[in-house]
Amino acid sequence: MTPASGGDRGFETLRVDVTGRIGYVTLCRPQKLNPLGRLTLRELVAAASLLDAERAVTVVIVRGEGRAFSSGFDLGDFAAPPEEGESLTDVADLGRVMAEAVGGMRAVTIASIQGHCVGGGLVLAAACDIRVASDDARFSIPEVDLGIPLAWGGIPRLVRELGPAVTMDLVLTCRGFDAAEAHSIRFVNRVVPNDRLSQETEALAELLSQKSPLVMRQTKQQVHAATEALLSTAGATADAFALGAAAADAESRAAAARYLEARAKRS
Repeated sequence: MTPASGGDRGFETLRVDVTGRIGYVTLCRPQKLNPLGRLTLRELVAAASLLDAERAVTVVIVRGEGRAFSSGFDLGDFAAPPEEGESLTDVADLGRVMAEAVGGMRAVTIASIQGHCVGGGLVLAAACDIRVASDDARFSIPEVDLGIPLAWGGIPRLVRELGPAVTMDLVLTCRGFDAAEAHSIRFVNRVVPNDRLSQETEALAELLSQKSPLVMRQTKQQVHAATEALLSTAGATADAFALGAAAADAESRAAAARYLEARAKRS
């Protein structure tokens, strides 16, 4: 199925399309593996609002163009000074605002994940209701190696999905894991061959789009209410301050320098 309507709709780093009851949000900076810079985070919030206004849309597929879902937050972009009227805390909070916007959409959201799904990209996927991964998908959470905490509400979201012990392992070790492990720890709902990812994701979206919009919405609301009762993401507003504290900590900055130096040698 090819989206029949839409286009860039004024977006620079992503594309929003609608076909019948199915909406599509496509990260479209494939040459850089779809990083999540400040503009992209703001555009994801706007895209969520735009699709919420499309009352016929009951399912939204979130995906990345090219060979990766998302390489995570854009280090260079976040190092730039805040814009006029914006504080460092505002910048640090953009990812949480994005995750809340995507997670709070009326429609059921499906993350379609191929290639790299890293850090903030993994938080974006976690904000979606259902996750389908290709068998070549590779996941990692490198924030601790970068001398910063996993922010954007990522910790409570992962604890809800994976449990505290698995979250602690993946976040503290920063080790990568493949699609099979992601399925075994229940981060992704299903794994499909890479060449069938689009077809399988859209078949699932089509199946869901044929169901009662009211019952779909009620079910999503009930599940979200239950997960919030188990572990709320409300405290994630403090993540921005934790990022600020890490940015000012000498040992954290030294850890980031070592990580970036090692990565440069590998590339």
